[in-house]
Amino acid sequence: MDSLALIRSQIAAACQRVGRDPQEVTLLGASKTVEAKRLEPFCVQGLQDFGENYVQEGLGKVRFFQERGLNPTWHLIGALQSNKARDAVAHFDVIHSLDRLSLAKELDKEARKIGKIQRVLIQVNVGHEDSKAGISAEALPELLESCGAFSHIRVEGLMSLPPYSYDPEQTRPYHRQLRELRDQSSSSKHPLATLSMGMSRDFEIAIEEGATHVRIGTALFGTRSYTAQ
Repeated sequence: MDSLALIRSQIAAACQRVGRDPQEVTLLGASKTVEAKRLEPFCVQGLQDFGENYVQEGLGKVRFFQERGLNPTWHLIGALQSNKARDAVAHFDVIHSLDRLSLAKELDKEARKIGKIQRVLIQVNVGHEDSKAGISAEALPELLESCGAFSHIRVEGLMSLPPYSYDPEQTRPYHRQLRELRDQSSSSKHPLATLSMGMSRDFEIAIEEGATHVRIGTALFGTRSYTAQ
């Protein structure tokens, strides 16, 4: 698992540059379209967080790992339709893509049914891109306030997917914006500790700007397979 060791060393170096403890940063393997059998060795070697974009694909991998006695933390990092809320709550530990009140209601309802407190992040569309999910920064306070009325979801932080750029440095202002938004929005009533931002091309910059979770796919797993189990 040379790539795993390399990514961890890069995380440590990025933390050192800004005086952070590497233990503050969770490496999340973005495993969309990567076959479960390719993921297993990473888990055995200590990668304990995986992020899936699609509920159904993720369910197959959750079951694959459970059958082998492996229980990493599963994150749903892709957009979530309300009609998938039940399966998402049943099988994912953290949902990164809450972006509307109607979805919050569904997640709370399904979590209540099974006696679970569902951990969620609110996705913010920092680049104002029509092609991407997420709420606007302006709408965040209202959604946070509304979520405070639900007993079975817990908002732990924010997530973003900034506009793509060939130059990773161009993503820095968007990461900084999310951190500042998190800091402004966090309170004793709604404490927000998590910042899910940064991927293979720009995770070091995201860490420098405060990321607590980085979502690494290609740099970790290599070329993706489109026959995922």
